Amino acid sequence: MVKELRERTGLGMMECKKALVAAEGDIERAIDDLRKSGQAKAAKKAGRTAAEGVVMVATTEDRKRAVMVEINSETDFVARDDNFLGFANKVAQAALDADEVDAAKIVALSLEDGSTVEQARESLVQKIGENIQVRRAVRLNATDGVVGSYVHGGKIGVLTALSGGEPELAKDVCMHVAAVAPMVVNSENVPEDVLEKEREIIRAQPDMEGKPAEIVEKMVGGRINKFLKEVSLTDQPFVKDPNTTVGQLVKDAGAEVLAFERLVVGEGIEKEEVDFAAEVMAQAKG
Repeated sequence: MVKELRERTGLGMMECKKALVAAEGDIERAIDDLRKSGQAKAAKKAGRTAAEGVVMVATTEDRKRAVMVEINSETDFVARDDNFLGFANKVAQAALDADEVDAAKIVALSLEDGSTVEQARESLVQKIGENIQVRRAVRLNATDGVVGSYVHGGKIGVLTALSGGEPELAKDVCMHVAAVAPMVVNSENVPEDVLEKEREIIRAQPDMEGKPAEIVEKMVGGRINKFLKEVSLTDQPFVKDPNTTVGQLVKDAGAEVLAFERLVVGEGIEKEEVDFAAEVMAQAKG
């Protein structure tokens, strides 16, 4: 009976077992109860790809701590809905208050109205009719400085922690990170396996062929140095003033970049490509 209820609702084993016990073994009644609570509808949509959405930031008043969350929806239309944005804002604030960045634990957090994040999510799924997911979260702290934030179009979010400095400086660095997407703060932070892979790529380039080994290694060294400057935040030309580097900009303000976090909505999610013409043709042939 649990297996049948799982197949018909898409819910987990424990939820189905509880529903069956409450319904005294009556599957149809259990399904009705689950539909009334919104669980069945929310679970049915959980398998659909949610690769749109927003990045939302919550920051403490003293700018010493911030949390950034990615909340996903199926369509960009829903991602701009006030109800969805309100939910995302509440999730970010709850995560900040609890200092929690584990998505699996965030959904169990309580909101101001007494409901949990998961209950609010299920209610929103029922109201909007799309799969909505709390995907991931990150946080930064700066006990002796500030944490800046910047969200571009709701889709690209950045947090930057500075030692020293002012909020406006931190925001400028965030805007740079959003635009240029550096890999690390400083060149020494680049992992050795990344450097070795880059060296292999450089050695395999056409202009290396036939050259003496010592010349090749010298060229590799030069290109690695160029690569390091391209991927390191502090070595990059500042987007607002290319005549200075981000590192120099921050240093001149008596500050230091401690860390940054950058989230892009849907990054890494494999989207299902739908060929509507082929779909219509298949239905016509069928």
